[in-house]
Amino acid sequence: MIQIVTAVCLGICLSAACGLRVFLPFLVVSVAAKYGLMELRDGWTWLGSYPALIAFSTATVIEIAAYYVPMIDNALDSIATPAAGIAGILMTVSVMPADMSSMYSWCIGIIGGGGVATSVQLVTVGTRALSTASTGGMGNHIVSTGEAVGAAGISISALFMPIIIGVIVITAFCVMVYFIIRKGGRLLCRNRTAVT
Repeated sequence: MIQIVTAVCLGICLSAACGLRVFLPFLVVSVAAKYGLMELRDGWTWLGSYPALIAFSTATVIEIAAYYVPMIDNALDSIATPAAGIAGILMTVSVMPADMSSMYSWCIGIIGGGGVATSVQLVTVGTRALSTASTGGMGNHIVSTGEAVGAAGISISALFMPIIIGVIVITAFCVMVYFIIRKGGRLLCRNRTAVT
């Protein structure tokens, strides 16, 4: 049971990191798998190969650099949002225990991994839009740096402390959802009052 909890927490953490940067968590997992720091599910061991390591390294550098180019960073969000959801699903499935059935692995991946990654990505889109509107895009590099550091920090620390980091990520996610629902409810009430 502890193996399943650990794998789910690791998958959720890596998915949250995918919501910040799509390729960086794959690079961390590729390096960890290559050097024996973690085991991957059968069929996913290719993530620890040299070609995968080279591909994820290149993709990570390009993705991080692109977010520092004004206007391109906002355009990337339209691509990164669905990509983050897919990446979250794949990342979660890849770290599930080998003895867990494929159906359960994919269900956890789609609901947990995909949901968390997409939600985190949507928050980053909103943060970047707010930064663009308030600073004319001049503050976006600070947001981009924070996202990259957050993705790396979550990915690396989750490899060594998956349950602790998982609890922190899940708690932060729940708080984020609470505030979004609360703020959305207030906006809805204001709109109804304005209409009447």
